[in-house]
Amino acid sequence: MNVDVRVCFVGDSFVAGVGDPRCLGWAGRLAAMSHAEGMPLTTYNLGVRRQTSTEVRGRWLAECGPRLPEGVDARIVLSFGVNDAMHENGRPRVGPDESVATVAKLLEQAAERGWRVLMVAPPPIDDADHNIRTAALDERFARTCALADVPYVRVHQQLRENGRWMAEVHAGGGAHPGAAGYDEITALIAPRWRDWLSH
Repeated sequence: MNVDVRVCFVGDSFVAGVGDPRCLGWAGRLAAMSHAEGMPLTTYNLGVRRQTSTEVRGRWLAECGPRLPEGVDARIVLSFGVNDAMHENGRPRVGPDESVATVAKLLEQAAERGWRVLMVAPPPIDDADHNIRTAALDERFARTCALADVPYVRVHQQLRENGRWMAEVHAGGGAHPGAAGYDEITALIAPRWRDWLSH
């Protein structure tokens, strides 16, 4: 029996794949990989550039609901946080406590609807101070997901130490990598992605 697996990728510009000349980003690469491995999916990329966690919270149910009707294997991949940690007027666009509370709320809303969630950590950019703030969010997001029994993919530290990712981000204007960078983050996510889809 063929299962109707549908996955909404919800988040920011990294979810959308900004900077990738192949126009896939890591979400598109994961979907293509699954098709090649014999697991067809219906996927929806709902990444929006510059969006924070709170902006995602304001739209995600309205966008995911019609795409995940009753009777399908409904799944969500969440990833955001880089824009939360961006300083504007001397402070983060979204404070860390609110970011963490938003993650908890999204996981609660997904559980209420029977949507299975995988969350991917916010990646590093070419700004050391910003990355310190994002890394702190990463730690708290991981704990929040663990409490909700939701798998969380740690990519932030690995990518900070990944010369290809950091070089591509630097060359791409300081935030977004090119195709090779998206290959690197996809490789980190892929094992957890496969495991998540198989259950």
